[in-house]
Amino acid sequence: MNGFVTTIVAFVVALGVLITVHEFGHFWVARRLGVKVLRFSVGFGKPLWRRAGRDGVEYVIAALPLGGYVRMLDEREGKVAKSELHAAFNRQRLGTRAAVVAAGPAANLLFAILAYWAVFLVGDTGLRPLVGSVAPDSVAAQTGFRAGDEVTAINGRDTPTWERVLFSLIEASVDDDTEIRIEVRGDDGIERRLVAPPDAFAPLADNNGGLDSVGIGQARPVLPAEVGEIMPGEAAARAGMRAGDRILAVDDVSVSDWNDWVRIVRASPGQMLRVEVLRGGIPMALELVPEPRLTAEGEIGRIGAAAVVPDGYLDGFEAKIRLGPLEAVPAAIGKTWDMSLLTLRVVWGMVTGRMSVNNLGGPITIAQSAGRSATVGGIFFLKFLAILSISIGILNLLPIPVLDGGHLFFYLIEALRGKPLSEEAQVLGQKIGLLVLALLMSLALYVDLNRLLVQ
Repeated sequence: MNGFVTTIVAFVVALGVLITVHEFGHFWVARRLGVKVLRFSVGFGKPLWRRAGRDGVEYVIAALPLGGYVRMLDEREGKVAKSELHAAFNRQRLGTRAAVVAAGPAANLLFAILAYWAVFLVGDTGLRPLVGSVAPDSVAAQTGFRAGDEVTAINGRDTPTWERVLFSLIEASVDDDTEIRIEVRGDDGIERRLVAPPDAFAPLADNNGGLDSVGIGQARPVLPAEVGEIMPGEAAARAGMRAGDRILAVDDVSVSDWNDWVRIVRASPGQMLRVEVLRGGIPMALELVPEPRLTAEGEIGRIGAAAVVPDGYLDGFEAKIRLGPLEAVPAAIGKTWDMSLLTLRVVWGMVTGRMSVNNLGGPITIAQSAGRSATVGGIFFLKFLAILSISIGILNLLPIPVLDGGHLFFYLIEALRGKPLSEEAQVLGQKIGLLVLALLMSLALYVDLNRLLVQ
């Protein structure tokens, strides 16, 4: 239940923050350019909270937190007094209207830059890209990866962490023409260049794709199978397990390390396990039944126990990227630019059929990602917000009527024609846009539900 609550809270906070940022972009620019704003709403539907500001704007938080809007004075939505015609949105010059519309996506991209700046300033920690194993006959094996390799660069860009490796390979995979050049350093210190065709690592671009989908196993430090903490009232406590117990075997099969123990527990929801532990130098037998828990990966077992983490556990495996306030600015801008291009390439890949629609993420996927990142830590949640903010900004710029990009497309036609499209044409465009948006949302929700069912 706690995990579920964390997921819901993180989801609401993430959407609330990013919707507010987006709508504030419209609001701020409209006010600065002389357009009168009537309402600033975060969410749709029935207002849960409202307040009339001294500036004449009604501020609202509504029940459905899947969007928001800024309502401006406009003759198309009601009668406007002659004294206020100059402040009506529809009476503004083309450039003013375009600036107000573009300000929402721009605010999302600026937020991403600020978020990445904060991440680089505080320090972004990740695991060094050390290859622990390579599956035979896999993409990684065919490319030339070996156990013990460290990935140092992809297509000329440094890759200090596995996260950088993943994004670089995904980015390269959605490029039709460019071969993927991978620089690695073996455990013997010898550097090699591996070359792969553009689509070799395409499985990574699938929403469910991971390094194992291309045959790469990450090198991880060995954590001893020793219990460090027991959660009161959970399965481990009920079975009599104690902090300090060293897990030796399960059902007469030896346990090598903590990862081995976790794998067994997760794979045994509701099953009786006969566990042999070493306590104070004396072997003891316990009977333990992991509690079934439903997660995004399916039903798993949980016992409520944590490992002993020795000092220096991550020495040699961890990489930290930390920059000064000025250095972090271009790094944050570059990161936002790279992620924006990657988002566009993924969208184009799905449109052209080169990439699976499994890359779509609806509200369920967003909620799960929000919950996982919030659980891991503040920096990870901030990085999640940056990526989601970029997605919102870029997708809103797509030339689909109803979205900001659709309005900008209409303004482009107006600039070329010297006059706006007829109201009938604009209404028709809005109807088509609503249909396209409804289909996209339905597809995203279908992918979400299908992902849950097959896991």
